[in-house]
Formats: sequence, structure tokens, C-alpha cells
Amino acid sequence: MTGDEQTIDRVRKLLAIAESTANEHEAEAFAAKAAALIAAHRIDPARLTDDGDVLAVRDVPIGRGAYVRARLALLGAVADAHDCELVWRSGPTGATAVLAGFTSDLEATVVLYHSLHAQAAGRMAVGRRSTAAATQRWRRAFLFGYAARIGELLADTRRRVERDARWAAGGGALPELVDRVARVRVYASGAFGRVVAAAAPAPAARTGWQHGQQAASAADIGRGRLLGRRQLEPGRS
Repeated sequence: MTGDEQTIDRVRKLLAIAESTANEHEAEAFAAKAAALIAAHRIDPARLTDDGDVLAVRDVPIGRGAYVRARLALLGAVADAHDCELVWRSGPTGATAVLAGFTSDLEATVVLYHSLHAQAAGRMAVGRRSTAAATQRWRRAFLFGYAARIGELLADTRRRVERDARWAAGGGALPELVDRVARVRVYASGAFGRVVAAAAPAPAARTGWQHGQQAASAADIGRGRLLGRRQLEPGRS
């Protein structure tokens, strides 16, 4: 049995105990330990009954125009939090992000990215300046600031989840998670092929950036994935 399989087996046993005990305090304690392990090791609920989580590549259309690099920054922030590797390419229909990772992490990344992008777009739409060009510059800077803050919030939440998981596991390291990250990187290096560095994006306007940071702090970065608990908490917490 691999380390990943051992973790899933342990989660199944913890859940079984939680479901079988008549003591509600014991049930909550075992369920909490299981939830911490699931979150720390990025275990999708489906994997508890089906070991179908595999390494894969997924394309995410980004489009064209002034906001492409800012959208990529937002997707990259979410991908980093879910241990997915990202590159992008340009084509006749615009830019396309290419993600590599485990299928459950890819799905979580894409769902959360689209939610966050929709939330940002709603806030950006009300931001207008004296000219169309100025409005576009402001909105671009807004989205860059938003993406940067989302990355900070997701990283903070991940550190907290992993700390709680270590406590639940007896204070030890999480070697299975380290192995999972390494496997994604090796897979991505082969799946992506030759990759060249893109030119740095143009600087973002300070005012728009700050408004984007503020909006991200109030964004909902959570999605229910397991045991009725939020894997990633609201930004304002």
C-alpha cells in the first residue's frame, strides 16, 4: 500500500468510527481528524470510495484583450494553492492556460477560479474612470491586485489547514503531500514539453491595485468539498 493509499485508508477508518460511535463528542473528534487529513492531502470525497484520482492536463480558455495576464495571475494563484502547475499558450482564439495536476485538484482549481473571476468582474464593472482607456487600465490593475491578495489568502489558509492536519496526525510531517507535489512537477515537465518564459506584464496602476486587494479580502474563496465543511474559508475571516 502506498503512502497515499494509507492516508485514504486511515480517513476511511476515522469516518467509520465517527459514524458508529454513540458519543457525539467522539464522533465530532474523529470526523474533525478525518476532515483535516482530507484537506491537507487534497483528497476528493470521491476517492474515499474510488481510487480514480489521476494525473492529467486540462486546458482553460482565458480569452484575449487587456486582462489576459491578470486572469492568468488569478488562475495561477488558485492553481498554486491546489498543487497544480500552469503554463499558457497563445492561439487564434486567444490565450489558453494549461494546467497539470491530479484530477480532483484540477477540478477544484477551475471551479474556484471561475467563481473568483465572476466575483471580480462584478466589482470591476462598477469601476469607471474619465475615459474608456483609463477605465481599462484601472480594471486591469484591479484584477492584478485582486489576484495577488487571493494568492495570499489561499496560502494562509493552506498553512493553517496543514498545521491542523499535522496536529491531528500527531505532530509529524506530511510526506504523502510532499510526494504528491513532486509527482505533479515530474508529470508536468513531461506533459508541457518545451516551455519558454513570457515577458513580464506591464506595471499595474496603484489605485486600481489597491481596490482589487480590498475586494479580494471580502471575496468568498470557499467551496464545500467534504463533510459539510468549507475547505477554504471566506476571505474576510
